[in-house]
Amino acid sequence: MPRVFHFEIHADDPERARKFYGDVFGWKFAQWLGREYWHISTGDYDDPGIDGELAARTIPGYGTIMMIDVSSVDEFIRRIMAHGGELVRRTTTPGAGYLAYCRDTEGNIISILEYNASAQ
Repeated sequence: MPRVFHFEIHADDPERARKFYGDVFGWKFAQWLGREYWHISTGDYDDPGIDGELAARTIPGYGTIMMIDVSSVDEFIRRIMAHGGELVRRTTTPGAGYLAYCRDTEGNIISILEYNASAQ
């Protein structure tokens, strides 16, 4: 069964957002590949919970997005669309896999990832 394994927070002002989440929850941030993208560590690796990412908002309407691990991104895009959702964007993340952002029937953005370390 596909599970939520990650989250993304999209922000107009990433520095302000990092300060907010760091000050409020004690989360730690590490910039990734020199881009406006930071890994969020929400606690010790052995504790329950998930980590995430914080990114500069590049698409209007992107807020906090849950990422769901799927066996086939194309199959789940078809399922989402068959049940009234829509595809917003499909992309490849080198070294991570195939990623799609979709809108659910309530207008929320979700992302699905088919992990593939050899993805280019």
